[in-house]
Amino acid sequence: MFIRIGYLSTIYHTSFILKNEPLRNLSNYDLEWSLFATGPAMKEAFISNDIDLGYIGLPPVMIGIEKGLKVKCVGGGHVEGSVMVAPKSYKTFNEQGNIKEVLRQFEEKAIGTPSKGCIHDVIIRELTKDFDIEIKNYAWADFIPDAVDEGEIVACVGTPSLATVLFNVTDSHIVIPPKELWSWNPSYGIVVRNELINESPEFIIDFLKAHEDASNLIRNEPDNAAEIVLGEFKLLSKDFVLKTYNMSPKYCASIPKEYIKSTLKFIPVLKNLGYINGDLKEEDIFDLQFIEEIHPESPHYDQINDFNIH
Repeated sequence: MFIRIGYLSTIYHTSFILKNEPLRNLSNYDLEWSLFATGPAMKEAFISNDIDLGYIGLPPVMIGIEKGLKVKCVGGGHVEGSVMVAPKSYKTFNEQGNIKEVLRQFEEKAIGTPSKGCIHDVIIRELTKDFDIEIKNYAWADFIPDAVDEGEIVACVGTPSLATVLFNVTDSHIVIPPKELWSWNPSYGIVVRNELINESPEFIIDFLKAHEDASNLIRNEPDNAAEIVLGEFKLLSKDFVLKTYNMSPKYCASIPKEYIKSTLKFIPVLKNLGYINGDLKEEDIFDLQFIEEIHPESPHYDQINDFNIH
């Protein structure tokens, strides 16, 4: 069976493990992997029928579904994958005590984030709606560190991977940690075409089993998971990968009620931003039959282990 999979350059996604070391029964399938710059770009690939499955944050999926895209989220992957980073001259959440006081430091300044409609963009636009702060979008997150370094923006909101890059190239730190930006936010899930649900349910089951195995590997054996990732990202160090894993170490394939509740909280925000016009229900976004079959136990998102960071 030929399956087209869209993935992002986010190193803590299980895509880099399954792409390089297929687990369970994935070797029985002919998988074509396509890299995308952002979730909104992947959403467009779903619309143009170029992919069957994607690793994607849920807000762009919700925007697509509201406009008629026939896809469902069948598995989780990671929560709380957005973080705000700024130079060390700016005070942190722990110092200021709340998000509003942190953001007040950025009045009349610009904050960068990946493309419009991605989960990071939606979160920071919602949080800054009462402030005079410009939000600048970048088609590739790779452009953001240079924008910070050159003074085009003074801070950014993006993935832990982006934050780790910024730590290496600028004198910066986390000013709002992942949990405080948006608790339980669905930083990515496994999204599939409705046709795949109807025509190839056995593939979805096999994929989600492998995806859960890879999530467990990241959580329980991060050194081994990092070695697999480094097979593709040869210019990175294991220390870089482990620091990224550890910044928001909440990995699992399950879709618990907290994941769903957090996702649904995006609906009024997307409407206020003009990204969608109508309402969505849980059943418009999720199909839980597969994950409930392969992951009946409690979710692992909060089962955080000590990471071996050298």
